[in-house]
Amino acid sequence: MNDQASVGAPPVAEEVLLARAYLSRVAEPPAPALARLVAEVGPVEAAQRVHDGRVSEPVAGETGARRLVRRGAADLAAAAAAGARLLTPEHADWPEWPFAAFAISGQRELAPPLALWARGPGMLAGLCEQAVAVVGARAATGYGGHMAGELSGGLADRGFCVVSGAAIGIDGAAHRGALAVEGPTVAVLACGVDRAYPAAHQALLERIATSGLVVSEYPPGCVPGRHRFLVRNRLIAGMAAGTLVVEAGLRSGAQRTAADAAALGRLVMAVPGPVTSGMSAGCHRLVRDGALLVTRTEEVLEAVGRLGLDLADPPVSGGERPTDGLGPVAALVHDALPARAHRETRWLAMEAGVPIGAVRVALVDLERRGLVEHCDGRWRRLDGVRHD
Repeated sequence: MNDQASVGAPPVAEEVLLARAYLSRVAEPPAPALARLVAEVGPVEAAQRVHDGRVSEPVAGETGARRLVRRGAADLAAAAAAGARLLTPEHADWPEWPFAAFAISGQRELAPPLALWARGPGMLAGLCEQAVAVVGARAATGYGGHMAGELSGGLADRGFCVVSGAAIGIDGAAHRGALAVEGPTVAVLACGVDRAYPAAHQALLERIATSGLVVSEYPPGCVPGRHRFLVRNRLIAGMAAGTLVVEAGLRSGAQRTAADAAALGRLVMAVPGPVTSGMSAGCHRLVRDGALLVTRTEEVLEAVGRLGLDLADPPVSGGERPTDGLGPVAALVHDALPARAHRETRWLAMEAGVPIGAVRVALVDLERRGLVEHCDGRWRRLDGVRHD
């Protein structure tokens, strides 16, 4: 079948979809040799050569175990039954420019995807135009979950898509933060899009599929495997302009995503945490190695947003104090005044170490500001708020 998501775009040929679906199952990602063959001869010819065994040794090594498994039509039907579709590089909704970095990375583990299975109404190419990957530890702390939700909600509220892996912990908090403001979010799975993994996030994945996208390299029915989580991390990094790590151990999947992002030429950002927290040790290591330290949505936007437009305002300092703007002499006289007692001008001159004439001038300024009050020849400090 040919489920075309991009309105007005020319449909992808049925034989191309069948070939891409076959290749999606026949090779375990990443498959750099197969990707090069497809780029050279096209998916239809490549699929035929793979099935016939007329391929080079590197391609045979990636496809030999499954080359006779022809389930393209069945996989397309299973995807349709689950409300999903197959996206291919021939599709108008393929994120061509973001994914171009895979082909030029020169690293085997960063080979481009041959196709993507997608469930949901979101348009992947459009979502990738303004996207930030938010990843982190599964065993997240309350602080980490709060920061992931706040930052993701702030990004989504400003039109940025939040990309993550739907895992327990930081990933889930990131998706929920985006959904809370009805913003765009994409979940990249390490299994078929017809499966809910983790099972505890079944409702969350359904919510994402209702408004955004659930995406996977793996055909319908594929089960999650430990190596597949590491492989899918390159897609999370590749879909976004930058990767934000909220919490991570020194050895973690989030660290792998950050490494993939750096290898793809994407910005890596990290949220600091307590130096005593093992869940923030990976973030602190990233910052030491050159990642951008961020603490607010505005700082993330400044890093990945429009040049010269999405600039972060300085942090709010907590408001002006009544003594802001005092000259040096007035500040000395004000500091010399005790909190509750009244003092004469001569005493203030001695305490502040300022000539008595300068003290009188300073007291006039302080009285005008509502910081002191004259009473029976003595002066006392006020709270700085006028009551007249």
